[in-house]
Amino acid sequence: QVQLVESGGGLVQAGGSLRLSCAASGRTFSTYAMGWFRQAPGKEREFVAAINWSGDSTYYADSVKGRFTISRDNLKNTVYLQMNSLKPEDTAVYYCSAQRTYYGGAVPKPTYWGQGTQVTVSS
Repeated sequence: QVQLVESGGGLVQAGGSLRLSCAASGRTFSTYAMGWFRQAPGKEREFVAAINWSGDSTYYADSVKGRFTISRDNLKNTVYLQMNSLKPEDTAVYYCSAQRTYYGGAVPKPTYWGQGTQVTVSS
C-alpha cells in the first residue's frame, strides 16, 4: 500500500511557475514508477508526466513538453513536477500517481492516487 499526498498547488498568473510535490509513504518508494495527471472542470483526467523508478527515464504529454519537468528524490520519498510558462489551460486539479510496473514511453496505468492539489492559472 502506498499513500500519496500532493502539495504546492495555488494561484499563479500566466507565464508564472509552480512546483508540485508528492510525498509517498512506505519504504518501497524507490520501486515505484510515479506520475502526474490532471483533471480540469468538465473534462476527463489526463496524463501529464511520468518517471521510472530510478529517475533516468521520463515521459510527457505533448501539451506540457518543454514547460514541465518531473523529477524524484528517492531518499525523500518525493516526486516533483516543476511547471514553467504556465497557461490558463493548465488550470486543473493535479494528481500524483504510483505503480510498480512501467517501462516508459507510454501513458502509465496507476495503481495508487493522491487526493489532488488545485492549480489555477489566471490570464
